[in-house]
Amino acid sequence: MTLQQSIDKQLPSTRTTELDSICLKAEVIPVLAIQRIEDAVPLARALFEGGLTVLEITLRTDCALEAIRRIKEALPQASIGVGTVLTPAQYRQAEEVGADFVVTPGTTEALYRYGVTSPVPMLPGVATVSELMTGWQYGYRRFKFFPAEASGGVKALKAFAGPIPEARFCPTGGIGINNAEDYLALKSVMCVGGSWLTPKSLIDAEDWDAIRSLAREAAERFHH
Repeated sequence: MTLQQSIDKQLPSTRTTELDSICLKAEVIPVLAIQRIEDAVPLARALFEGGLTVLEITLRTDCALEAIRRIKEALPQASIGVGTVLTPAQYRQAEEVGADFVVTPGTTEALYRYGVTSPVPMLPGVATVSELMTGWQYGYRRFKFFPAEASGGVKALKAFAGPIPEARFCPTGGIGINNAEDYLALKSVMCVGGSWLTPKSLIDAEDWDAIRSLAREAAERFHH
């Protein structure tokens, strides 16, 4: 099958539906950089019990892949995304540990080509209209907008909606409790991602109750 046939067959409708079914389950996707493997399951469980059922675990730490394996096993009902995927090799690692979706900070032609044929859907990272148009050529309609605040924030997303109104986004980067609502008010925003729900001080203290409370507050505040 040629690349174009893969695009025509799988995208955009199938992949869009797959990503919508994940991203529309949660207004907020906590982004986790797990430093200690023993924190993985209790941290994920606290967020899940607080009402946040879609989690992104970044590959920025040494134990990330093992953490994802353990979380998938402990919380089979959660949707687990693998973040900071930079290469097709890392994309394959995400497939092997059972990722439900893959998230990239930016996107290369190699990642788009791999993503088109992968059984695991990708939420490609974009920061400009040109990058958005590249993804569009590959059949993608759902994107991560990163780094959101540094790239123009809500105003940029409103501008994107002019030429490409069908695109939908999960903005991440510089988003917290005080500005998440501004993003979620946009028609083009499916959900937001952020690390404010997992403060390092609470993780270091293993204060899972406090993290569960933060998750519950976010789940209730930003409910569709």
